Amino acid sequence: GQDGSWYKDGNYYFLINKTIFMNQEQPMGGLFGGTLLTGVFAGFAGTIICLAFNIFYRDETGYLPSVLINVSSLIFAVNILFVLIGLVYFLCVRYLPKGDLFFAALFILLTIICLFLTAGAHRSDDAVVNLQFKGLLSGILIILGICTIAMPVLYHSKGFREHVI
Repeated sequence: GQDGSWYKDGNYYFLINKTIFMNQEQPMGGLFGGTLLTGVFAGFAGTIICLAFNIFYRDETGYLPSVLINVSSLIFAVNILFVLIGLVYFLCVRYLPKGDLFFAALFILLTIICLFLTAGAHRSDDAVVNLQFKGLLSGILIILGICTIAMPVLYHSKGFREHVI
């Protein structure tokens, strides 16, 4: 009619002669919301695992200095970092042909680079404390790398999308 008529094409409903359309495929904000929330979830998981590793590692090695790596820095830094990683994931998926693959390769490479940089870090004049710091930081980097690389798997999991985000 004159007010427009509805037309269905796949998962989209279009109102002919109007500018309103609705996508039923991605109800939670679509691609942007899904990738960002996947990053937030991975950040929460990474934070909890890093906190547990931090406690375990310090108990096993006796490493005491906590100026750089402590509960507060892990909670805030990891969660802020994963919001940014979620945004990077969105950009990769949205603008690159094989964005998931590029994202995973990029963060595998970044994790390896960070591990090499950690190997050359000099935190203390005491060789034992220096080695313990490198072990703690390396463990945290590996955990965060795994959480980051798991994001595309989580994002494409139907159960995760339906029940978590």
